[in-house]
Amino acid sequence: MNPLKVLTIFGTRPEAVKMVPVVKELARRPGIEAKVCVTAQHRQMLDQVLDIFQITPDIDLNLMQPNQSLAALTARVFTHLEPVLSEIQPDWVLVQGDTTTVMAAALLAFYHQIKVGHVEAGLRTGDKFQPFPEEINRRVAGVVADLHFAPTEWSRQNLLRENTPDKQVIVTGNPAIDALQWVVKQPFDIHSLQIPSLGRSEVRTVLVTAHRRENFGQPLENICHAINWMANHYAGTVHFVYPVHLNPNVQEPAYRILGNQPHVTLLAPIDYLSLMNIMKHATLVLTDSGGIQEEAPGLGVPTLVLREITERPEGVQAGTLKLIGTDPDVIITETRRLLDDPVARAAMAGAKNPYGDGHAAERIVDAILRF
Repeated sequence: MNPLKVLTIFGTRPEAVKMVPVVKELARRPGIEAKVCVTAQHRQMLDQVLDIFQITPDIDLNLMQPNQSLAALTARVFTHLEPVLSEIQPDWVLVQGDTTTVMAAALLAFYHQIKVGHVEAGLRTGDKFQPFPEEINRRVAGVVADLHFAPTEWSRQNLLRENTPDKQVIVTGNPAIDALQWVVKQPFDIHSLQIPSLGRSEVRTVLVTAHRRENFGQPLENICHAINWMANHYAGTVHFVYPVHLNPNVQEPAYRILGNQPHVTLLAPIDYLSLMNIMKHATLVLTDSGGIQEEAPGLGVPTLVLREITERPEGVQAGTLKLIGTDPDVIITETRRLLDDPVARAAMAGAKNPYGDGHAAERIVDAILRF
């Protein structure tokens, strides 16, 4: 009997984090011939994850270009990935989430009549521009997918409302929690990061991540001005740590507004292991990221989401997340509430993480073998 040929495709750090547990589980299973293809939509940040988890791609398309447009990137994924599918002829293509890589790879697999498994399927905001372009990317992947690996029951219900056959939707949990549970057990010297607040009980750390396209421009300016105000207000007792995305639309306002602020540390993009260890030591998180909305609750860290809407409402309902948008006054008010009110902070920190139990990858591979 021929082995089942599975090609896993991803291109960014968040995709890699969530796909690594699946890649490792595929490698453990007899009867599967698994290969990994990376588009390197984000080169440097992707490589950090590959290094930590010791994953060597079988195919590296190396597509990233400076300040790349969505159209140009999409075209490069199509033209460079098609020969890979023609050569390997996999039985399954696995993609994760909602990036340009996911959308293009899923559609190209459909053109080649290859079955598609969509990890982290069913997330929806209902607004095609929030998040942009992710909401449409994941919908396209969802239209062509043959198996939908929903992280939660809420995601499953979204797919059923779109007339996805029930037997094709499996609630697996999110493999982000699989990866998180592994990485927090690894030895790590927090002092190696040389961040003034880490390891000091008298100074609290607030982790900031802000990089979404819909926040480019005035929203990101608002976020940075709010951080600057709070850094002055809590001078010496709270320190803000902001790993700044490489996109020039993020770099410019962050360094212009916060570059000379002594109570803010701006970092180049850091590896996943370092980021999770900073988060583990943080008092709270300010973020517009998707993945961090899953990871921070897994570490019991209260999280304020710098967006108007989220495709992860389970965390809001559970009380681990709160949507606050990008109005600077609201950011300041909500952040001060958590910094100044230990009862409010403890209520968010103690809420149950709704995103998984660390066994999502096993369920995903089981479902592929059963199909």
